[in-house]
Amino acid sequence: MFTYDAELAASLETPPATITDVLATMQSIDALTVDGDALKWFNWMYFQVTKAVEDRVNSGSFTDAAFLALLDVEFAKLYFNALRASLSGWGVPSCWQALFSSRNDTRLARIQCALAGINAHINHDLPIAIVNTCQLSELAPQHGTPQYTDYTTLNATLDSLIDEAKQTLNVRLLGEVLPPVNVIEDTVAGWSVSAAREAAWNNSELLWRLQGESLLSKTFLGTLDGLTTVVGKGLLVPVP
Repeated sequence: MFTYDAELAASLETPPATITDVLATMQSIDALTVDGDALKWFNWMYFQVTKAVEDRVNSGSFTDAAFLALLDVEFAKLYFNALRASLSGWGVPSCWQALFSSRNDTRLARIQCALAGINAHINHDLPIAIVNTCQLSELAPQHGTPQYTDYTTLNATLDSLIDEAKQTLNVRLLGEVLPPVNVIEDTVAGWSVSAAREAAWNNSELLWRLQGESLLSKTFLGTLDGLTTVVGKGLLVPVP
């Protein structure tokens, strides 16, 4: 779709091991992508979020900072894997394909692209990342645990970043001003990272209990992908 896609795929070959690695890969993606690429604006937003998580982890304000750091890495891997798969012509979840197939649609606003990516990443990927992190940490995802408390402590910071982005990215992909009357405000107004992250934790607990039930687990993830795709396509309706 873009001349630099092969270079983009190459930048994703080495999986990150730390949050610093995650940020470095995101910076590589940002350096390669042009303003007219919808991917750039999700990646930009995700970089802000990841940097905020790193700052909080390094501040020593969490009970189990190691868990959140590992979750951040496992979470980012799912984005990088989906992007690399798309660039390589492999199958990807439909919720991600909704964004990737719209990368060069310059009718879109930057905030639409950012939120469509966040929608796919939180609503579909985050439950999987939580389960992966819990498996590696030999813990179970459960409300009321120190890990859950640390996880929810981030919500206010992340919601604030999204609210700022709703203003900063409220232009078309190439930077043109949007019409004074458009549907974007209504589309993005109700988006809440806190609500999405709570749903993701709930879904991780369900997914955890489906371990060993491969058919049920696959069906659950398929349903989750389908529902997330509907939301993503709604976020990506071009602005007239």
